[in-house]
Amino acid sequence: MKHCEDIPVSAADDRIRDQLENGRTSLGIELGSTRIKACLVGEDPADVIAVGSAAWENEYVDRTWTYSLDAVESGLRAAYADLVADVERRYGVQPATFGAIGVSGMMHGYLAFDADGELLVPFRTWRNTSTGAAAAELTELFGVNIPLRWSIAHLHQAVRDGEAHVPRVHAITTLAGYVHERLTGRRVLGVGDASGMFPIDPVTRDYDAALVARYDELIAPSPLSRPLAELLPEVRVAGQPAGELTPEGAAWLDPTGRLCPGIPMCPPEGDAGTGMVATNSVAPRTGNVSAGTSIFAMVVLERPLPRVHEEIDLVTTPAGDLVAMVHCNNGASELAAWAEVFGRFAAASGSPADSDAVFATLLTEALSGEPDAGGVLAYNHLAGEPIVGLAEGRPLVVRTPGSRLTLANLMRAQVYGVFATLSIGMRILAEEGAALDEMYAHGGIFRTAGVAQRFLAGALGAPVTVAETASEGGAWGIAVLASYLSEAGRIDLDGYLRERVFADAAFATAAPDAGDVAGYADYLQRYRAGIAAEAAAAAAL
Repeated sequence: MKHCEDIPVSAADDRIRDQLENGRTSLGIELGSTRIKACLVGEDPADVIAVGSAAWENEYVDRTWTYSLDAVESGLRAAYADLVADVERRYGVQPATFGAIGVSGMMHGYLAFDADGELLVPFRTWRNTSTGAAAAELTELFGVNIPLRWSIAHLHQAVRDGEAHVPRVHAITTLAGYVHERLTGRRVLGVGDASGMFPIDPVTRDYDAALVARYDELIAPSPLSRPLAELLPEVRVAGQPAGELTPEGAAWLDPTGRLCPGIPMCPPEGDAGTGMVATNSVAPRTGNVSAGTSIFAMVVLERPLPRVHEEIDLVTTPAGDLVAMVHCNNGASELAAWAEVFGRFAAASGSPADSDAVFATLLTEALSGEPDAGGVLAYNHLAGEPIVGLAEGRPLVVRTPGSRLTLANLMRAQVYGVFATLSIGMRILAEEGAALDEMYAHGGIFRTAGVAQRFLAGALGAPVTVAETASEGGAWGIAVLASYLSEAGRIDLDGYLRERVFADAAFATAAPDAGDVAGYADYLQRYRAGIAAEAAAAAAL
């Protein structure tokens, strides 16, 4: 894959300009937890032409993690404007149209609207863990694990609690679904994102009709104004058209008026689906780990799991194939906070360094740490973590008097902490016999070559592969799904990725180091025992 930063301006030839001017490109926009990213690819979807981004942060308001819809709008516009500026700087062209557009966003959560399209309550994101009673009741009713963050859990908790807005609910959707509807006027969702709202039938690749009927029966007579099926977005699989950019949508994204309407749009997807695409892991027996504010692993299954596990979600690929998902609310945010501390120390000592350099230094230092991190434990729980039974998070560094606190051990413990809860869930999958031939990883933590990748291999006890696209992430993944719109009639998604996108990609694979595997096992044993300290901290502070 050729990254835009590697392409000098002099190489922006007539071929690239022609693609830009005539809309033979595909635009992907992903709303991540800390950044909104835009990525533009050419006729060859492996070639990134330009990128743009805007920073944003969730808010903790009235004990609820949320983003305002004003922040969604301003962030999208800023990221798109940044991409347009990047195109103009590199190629001297201001794009007015594209061959296709795709939108992706953080999965799950609760966006509820009335019949006039007004938001009824602030957006409740995936990070909230206040739906325990609803999730437990639905898991028993459906015989399928319903995680706390799923949209149906949020809706049912509101029903159980008798919230005043419930009778006015006309539609619910996800973040990507909301943006897509603003751009197209269509209430549509990709099957991967939809699978984080309500269970999907792997045969019909739509909401499980029997479970929808079971839910309507559960709450009858319903405080809801419509049956559940009418509240949920329409489901589409990868390659199916999902509407076109309307004049209103074009003006919403690009207030300058330059962007033309009429551009085809692919089904909006969740960040899990775009992560699978970005790592070429949509076929059975493949999997990927995506590390950001949250961290999750996806394993495409050959057959359903024999038992229900509350640690495992059953979702789908963007093509609708069944996937086992281990989702952890807490990823690399605490590691990033420590990097900020050391970055400030560097600046205060007269040796300032940018964030990339600080991360590279700290992660490289972790390589010289002891295999078990010298007895140091790091808990990254900023939010609650259902897999380990925490309703609320309290980041901690814990050690015994006999532990060896060095910078290398501290940083190794921090990286181990990113992967610890994930590895607990992955061990359950291994016990259930879920076959896995390849595990890919992506996210910013893998940009420093050979560190997080190596530690993850030790944590999972399996080889981990990182592609050149590892730091591009979901914005590139949804751009690829947009480009697939014009090819879906002749080839399936897995074939498209293998033949058109990853055929010439460079990969680096790290096999598990025996010392890392043994050291991590010791670390994880202490980590599990120390969860009690986390729970005590949450109760006391």
